[in-house]
Amino acid sequence: MSFLVEENAAKRRFEILVDDALGGFAAYTLRGETLVFTHTEVDDRFQGQGVGAALVRGALDQVRARGGRVVAQCPFVASFIERHPEYADLVVDEP
Repeated sequence: MSFLVEENAAKRRFEILVDDALGGFAAYTLRGETLVFTHTEVDDRFQGQGVGAALVRGALDQVRARGGRVVAQCPFVASFIERHPEYADLVVDEP
């Protein structure tokens, strides 16, 4: 199984392709340069296969690469960051 995470800026979400099929997405809103992750969804076909974690990891890696910051309103994204503290430096507190 191969994963590819790409940003779909027009839809304000990161999408994960699983063997060329849309496997899920992590939606966000923008607050200046900060991405506020609001919802993550993984297709039922791919539940329990690490797709959600790969999606969030890929999204956060892309945010880091461009020097961005995140707010983890989405419980899945927040839980991922708690389990992977190497991403904690990307998080900003909500105003």
